[in-house]
Amino acid sequence: MSEIAVTLPDGSSRRVRAGSTARDVAGVVSPGLAKAALAATVDGRLVDLTYPLVGDARLAIVTDRSPEALALYRHSTAHLMAAAVTQLFPGVQCGIGPATDEGFFYDFVVERPFVPEDLAAIEQRMKELASQDLVYERQMWPRGEALEFFAARGEPLKVQLIEEKTPGQSEVSCYTIKDRDTFVDFCVGPHVPSSGRLKAFKLLSTSNAYWKGDAKNQPMQRVYGTAFLNESELKAHLQRIEEAKKRDHRKVGKDLGLFMFHKWAPGAAFWLAKGTVLWNLLADYMRGVLIPSGYVEVKAPIVFNKALWETSGHWQHYRANMFLVESEGEQMGLKAMNCPGHFLIYASEVRSYRELPIRYHEQTPLHRNEASGVLTGLTRVRQFSQDDGHCFVMESQIGEEVERLLRLVQRVYGDFGLKPSMKLSTRPAEFLGAVETWNHAESELRKALDAVGEPYEVDEGDGAFYGPKIDFNVVDAIGRKWQCATIQLDYQMPERFDLKYVGVDNAEHRPVVIHRAIFGSFERFIALLIEHYAGAFPLWFSPVQVVVLPIADRHADYARSVRDRLAAAGLRAELDERQEKIGYKIREAQLQKIPYMLVTGDRESAESTVAVRSRSGGDLGAKTLEAFIADALLEVDKKQG
Repeated sequence: MSEIAVTLPDGSSRRVRAGSTARDVAGVVSPGLAKAALAATVDGRLVDLTYPLVGDARLAIVTDRSPEALALYRHSTAHLMAAAVTQLFPGVQCGIGPATDEGFFYDFVVERPFVPEDLAAIEQRMKELASQDLVYERQMWPRGEALEFFAARGEPLKVQLIEEKTPGQSEVSCYTIKDRDTFVDFCVGPHVPSSGRLKAFKLLSTSNAYWKGDAKNQPMQRVYGTAFLNESELKAHLQRIEEAKKRDHRKVGKDLGLFMFHKWAPGAAFWLAKGTVLWNLLADYMRGVLIPSGYVEVKAPIVFNKALWETSGHWQHYRANMFLVESEGEQMGLKAMNCPGHFLIYASEVRSYRELPIRYHEQTPLHRNEASGVLTGLTRVRQFSQDDGHCFVMESQIGEEVERLLRLVQRVYGDFGLKPSMKLSTRPAEFLGAVETWNHAESELRKALDAVGEPYEVDEGDGAFYGPKIDFNVVDAIGRKWQCATIQLDYQMPERFDLKYVGVDNAEHRPVVIHRAIFGSFERFIALLIEHYAGAFPLWFSPVQVVVLPIADRHADYARSVRDRLAAAGLRAELDERQEKIGYKIREAQLQKIPYMLVTGDRESAESTVAVRSRSGGDLGAKTLEAFIADALLEVDKKQG
């Protein structure tokens, strides 16, 4: 039998028989590697250990130290869960079961919703199956046989998947756990070698779902779980989940009286008094950042004739996600994004190269017709606002403008105690425009990223079809990643809207549009801040900064004067005049996470002082009111905390 050359990650090479598996090569390298092996990559493609090598190849063995291992574990654990469900609930239909950033889920069609006792039973059966160390085996079935098999089992959803995913193929990939009777699924894999590798997993919750996420399709039950490479990582993750429940913006927002929802306005938040303060603080903060940076604030209409959306392409490609209305026989759509309106504003005048860059900023509400089943607090809504901006620039200005934007993003997130990480997404397989234009744009983005001196990732091929982009993630106080800001170059919309400027040569040229949002949406950013701070906002961003607490009725007049002087100094202050004991008032203020409590009693009234208590530091002693105001204003100005 002929031999082939297998190149390993360290550059060394091994000669093995053609047809040897990845597991065989691991054994040639060392018995320890073979024992630790979970899967392999062959020429960059993730495969099972049973994958046969038929020609020269680059091979890396995946172990639990490899970056691919966690997703592999989670996908395999999803299959293990499905095996347990099908054994405990005969007649169940299986949907899909992918790995996610936080764990995995699997969708099922069942006769009744799952209850907590079901999850406990499923998890116990998973542990039993894992203890049996059952083999995961990839089998290639004739396509017709696979269709007949799943149809006979009463799994029309699997039949539909095979028909959609494998047109023209003679064979399809299916995975068994032990054998077809124990569990089988239509799946391209790969998976771990056997169930015994899966030891650190936990089922978390269930929810209603729909086949392919469409409420018109088959209702399903989704089971969420998570899996890690070892018990210590799982335990740490479960602790983070418990902490996340305490910080959940829906719970904290209700407790602090920030916002509410109502069934008559699904997916649209009602901002209560304190929440409206937060909203306005964000809006005014962003104006204070952008206007000195050369932006002008504009307001475009909320409802546009469909002709606008036809020009932008949204009518053809996004109409299902828009709210549509009709007026006097004309079809209209509520705007789902601000950019088309900004293009009309730009095109309303003759523009000169001397005016560029032109920077528009807008905060008006947007509407997207999200499915009711995916609406989640402030993070997935139907009505929202963005700190939306569009910069119209010449090709030669791209690098400088993007660098300005990057530094702006860093400044904004720094003010909230967050550090963004950056990712450059480059030209996808399907794109509009010339390769040379894309190369220039990507080069300019790289230069801008290099200029700010922070590390960044490159995600090759993940750019939008109309231009490359830079995305920003932030990690909150308990280690969760949130995607927020984005910067996108756009060559396509200036063509669609025939945008022009008169150049130095007195000829017409096409500008480049830079779409950018720093907060993203106000709703999502406020949700992030609530959970990051657990509702204990820094002084400058707290809806109520100071509460004045008179000890008895005879101290109320002095307390009112303190509150009035705080307000006159620009601090957001409240007065708690309730006839309650001072200890109770302090506890209430702590629960409301108010940064400072000023207690006024006989001594304070007589000496014109206040007894200062901090939310985090407790009793700070007596101060003159003037000293407290000066310290508080300094803390606000420095955006401390």
